[in-house]
Amino acid sequence: MPEIARRRRTQPPPPHIVYRALIDPDRDPKRPWLLLHKDEQRPEVVEAVEPELVVWTSIWPWRDDARIRFELSGSRRSSTTVCWRLIIDDPVPDDETITRMRKRVNELVNANLRFTFSQ
Repeated sequence: MPEIARRRRTQPPPPHIVYRALIDPDRDPKRPWLLLHKDEQRPEVVEAVEPELVVWTSIWPWRDDARIRFELSGSRRSSTTVCWRLIIDDPVPDDETITRMRKRVNELVNANLRFTFSQ
C-alpha cells in the first residue's frame, strides 16, 4: 500500500493520553474533536499497540481501502510526537485528491484534537 501523505507534530499531553483519544474519540463528550463531514464515516480501530500505535480504517466511504496510521512517541511525562501516515491501495488518487485528504486528516488531528488538549 503506497503512503500518500505524512505529517509529524507534537501534541501537549503524554502518549498514553493521545492514544486513548485516538482509540475512543467520543470518550469525553465535553471535548468532541472527531467532527466528521456529511460525506465521511466514523473510522474503526484495526490495530493498536498501547501507547505507541493506532491504525484507523478510512474516513472516506468512497476510498474505504485507506488507512490512517498514528505512531506516537514520547515519555510518560512529556508531550507526544504524533506521526500520522495516510496509506491507500493502488490506484493512487490524483494530486488534488491527495491534497484534500491530507488536509482533512491534518485538520482532525493537528487542529481539532490539539485544541481539545488546550482547553
